[in-house]
Order: sequence, then structure tokens, then C-alpha cells
Amino acid sequence: MTPSTGPGLALPEGFLMGASTSAHQIEGNNVSSDWWAIENRPGTFVAERSGDAADSFHRWPEDMDLLSGLGFNAYRFGIEWARIEPERGRVSRAAVEHYRAMVLGALERGLTPVVTLHHFTSPRWFSELGGWTSPESAELFARYASTALEVLGAGVRHVATINEPNMIALMHSIVRRTARQTADASDGPKAGPEHTGAAALDPATAEPDAEVGQALIRAHRAAFAVLKAGDPELQVGWTVANQVHQAEPGAEEVAAAYAWPREDVFLEAAREDDWIGVQAYTRHRIGREGPIPVPRGAATTLTGWEIYPEALGEAVRHTAEVVGPHVPVLVTENGIATADDEQRIGYVTAALAGLAAAMRDGIDVRGYLHWSALDNYEWGSYRPTFGLIAVDPDTFARTPKPSARWLGAMARAGRIPDGTPTAVTGDARCAG
Repeated sequence: MTPSTGPGLALPEGFLMGASTSAHQIEGNNVSSDWWAIENRPGTFVAERSGDAADSFHRWPEDMDLLSGLGFNAYRFGIEWARIEPERGRVSRAAVEHYRAMVLGALERGLTPVVTLHHFTSPRWFSELGGWTSPESAELFARYASTALEVLGAGVRHVATINEPNMIALMHSIVRRTARQTADASDGPKAGPEHTGAAALDPATAEPDAEVGQALIRAHRAAFAVLKAGDPELQVGWTVANQVHQAEPGAEEVAAAYAWPREDVFLEAAREDDWIGVQAYTRHRIGREGPIPVPRGAATTLTGWEIYPEALGEAVRHTAEVVGPHVPVLVTENGIATADDEQRIGYVTAALAGLAAAMRDGIDVRGYLHWSALDNYEWGSYRPTFGLIAVDPDTFARTPKPSARWLGAMARAGRIPDGTPTAVTGDARCAG
């Protein structure tokens, strides 16, 4: 049953209600990126290649038409560095114009564009230099941001420099760990199936690479300066994967120490930004010995995460506490990997109730962007379906789910649930 709620919270004027995507996960054939190279490497640890993805590089007008028609007023999408600068120092004018057309297309449809410059993927040449560990990384990313101003100048006001830097730092640690374990001189790093797709992003599996983390902070600050100098009206921030670290009794200090390199250091780096992006899905319980596994028998998603919609409200509160009240919050990702769309509605209802409670308590929240607009490529697999809109893998036909119409109607009405929803039931556990 869909949870029942009270009359709901009236959203403030200008509140963004929409959905998010990332370039590599929906465009298809991002052949100049490092992730494309990893996916197609012999012996790769990646279970499934991105291939055509959702073919949104060509079908973005249809995607935007659907979102606008459903009632949403915002769309977060990425521009791909590897397309704009496929070779070092060579800018593709066609790619720049493509993304400018997307910005203009969003505005024409009444969708406020929220544009991400980097969402996990980099040009292959950048990674071959050492990626974020290269001494040139901040300068090179700032130069890309300068080029991106040509896209943003078409009417963008909200731009995210880097998506989930804490997850990027974690992925570097995982790649280095697997390289040490199973390196092969010809094939490069490999890993077992437990390191494919979303499972490889489990924050409990490794310590984030501190060197990469600091390099990302420097790159963010350099890009921030370039973007603001180019257009002082731009609202610049970045997004953080909020883990909702919950301390068991007596484990408060352990939890704080565990959380700092995995999340809080990146939130602290946003204290001078125009906004901070919250991306919350589940919680992580921390005991005296460290992270505690998801309880046996707990309802989980297709990614194996515990179903815990309260994570959103808790993440927003924690983020506001760390960055301070002067930095507005924009929820840039929240959703659930499930094949049961009624379960998706139940999860989002409960998540929005927590968000509404945080807003009633005075936290400055400027928008809610659901992950994801489309079922897409989830970094190694198409099985986890987060989308409001289903995509046929052969014909690319788009089919809005009931959750899309439900959330779009809510966006059109300008109200979100703020009651006390019933429990979100059902088990979307991945088999195998």
C-alpha cells in the first residue's frame, strides 16, 4: 500500500523539483573516457559494459519533454569532459554546441538546468597522466571549467563541479587494493565479482585515498574560482555522498573518526560555496569495532543497501550542521533501486516526509532532484533500476512509471508529504 500522509508542506517559491542523471550513465558510447577504457579492457572487473546506455546523447529532447510533461521544473544532467576535450588541449566545438543545445532545450521546456561538470568519468588522457594524483590535475580541471563556461553561459545558474568526491577517493583506494591483489602486467587491475558495479562503492570496504581527496578539493576550489570569475551570477557547489553514519551506544567517537575522511572533510570544503548537494540513500551503522553489516533479514534494494528512507532527512540535518546555515542545501540525489514501483513511491514518500521535517525546522533546502530520471547504467550493471522512467534496452523506448506521474503531480502542486508514513515494506533484494 502507498503510505498515507498529511496535507503536506507547501514548497517555497523557486523550489526545484525534478530528477537527475549523469552523462556516462545515459548517453552511450563515451569512447574517450577512462571508464569506457576500463569497461572494455580484457579481463576487466566490470561485469557489464555501458555500450549505448540509454542513447540519451541523441534522445535528450525526448527525455526533457517527458520530464516537463510530467510536471517537473528542474533537470540535473552532466556534461562529459571526455567529449569536450577528447585529447589534451583539443576542444570539440561540436560537443560544446551539443551541451549548449541541451541547456537551451531545458530552458525552453521550463526545466531549470542543474549541470554537473564531472560525474566519475574523466578523459582517458587525464587518467593516463595520473588523474587526480597528477600535479597538474587542479589546473587541468580548471581549464576544462573555463571551457564549460561556454555551455553554462546559455542560461545555467546552478553548477556542480564534481559529483561525490568522497566516492572518487574511495574508488581510487579500491582500484589500488585490487591492483595489489591481482595485478596483471598486460590486463591491469582485476577484481572478483564482489567488486563490480555498485558493490565496489561500498564505503565500508576501504579507506578513501587521502591524497586524491585533497587533490579533488584543490580542483574544486580552482574550478570554483574560474567559474565565478567568468560569471559571478553562477551558483557553484559540489555534491557529496551522504552515508548517515549512525553510532551504536558507546561508539560515538569511533563513528566520528570513521565518518570524517569518508564524508565530513568534503562537507567542510563546501563552507565557502553557494550551495551543497546532498545525495542520500541509506544508513551505515557504526559499532565500537567499526561498521556493522546490514542485519540479516533486513529489506534491501537491488544494490544490497538497507531500505532506510529516513536517511534523507538525517543527511540533510548532518550536512547543514557541518557546512553551516549560510550554505543552502540542494538534494541532488535520492531514490531506491527496485523493480517494485509501489515500493519506490513508499520509499520516496517517507524520504520526503523527513525532508519536510528538516525544512520545518529551518534548514534552507532549495530543491529535490530524484535519482534517477531514467533506468540507466549503474557502473557495471543495468539490473539496479532507480529510474522514474523505464528504458527498453533494445528500442530505447521510454515509459514513465506510476512513480513518475505521482512525483510529477507533486511537483506541479508544489507540496511534499510531511506526515508520518507507514513502514516501507517489501524486499527488493538482488538474487545472487
